[in-house]
Amino acid sequence: MTHQTVGQAPASDRDGPLADCPDSALLPPGREPRCPVDITLATLAGRWTPLVVREFLRRGQATYSELSAALPTLSDKVLSDRLTRLTSAGVIERHRIPGWPPRVRYVLTSQGRALEPVVRSMWEWGSARRDALN
Repeated sequence: MTHQTVGQAPASDRDGPLADCPDSALLPPGREPRCPVDITLATLAGRWTPLVVREFLRRGQATYSELSAALPTLSDKVLSDRLTRLTSAGVIERHRIPGWPPRVRYVLTSQGRALEPVVRSMWEWGSARRDALN
């Protein structure tokens, strides 16, 4: 029986989808990430962000009021920040609805829909963890 060397990934992981990022891809905070895992984490960074994305995956689109009602413990300041960041990241688009008072509808983009397996995996892992702790 052979043992894996500590600190060395199995051969199947070294060239696959979980391959190590080259050192040049790992940048200090504040710089635009280049490692795929780091890019995903930067997009979903911040408490509540994955839950806001989950709401969009459930609905496809939503107004600020609908999101606020769906996530009642989320402050207005944090919700506004998350919507701005997700818009900047290309996960959602902001559409102004004509009329008075002005209204805005946020719509999930194709990049946002591509996050569904990520959020689903987070849900499944969290469910299993919650069940194991009970």
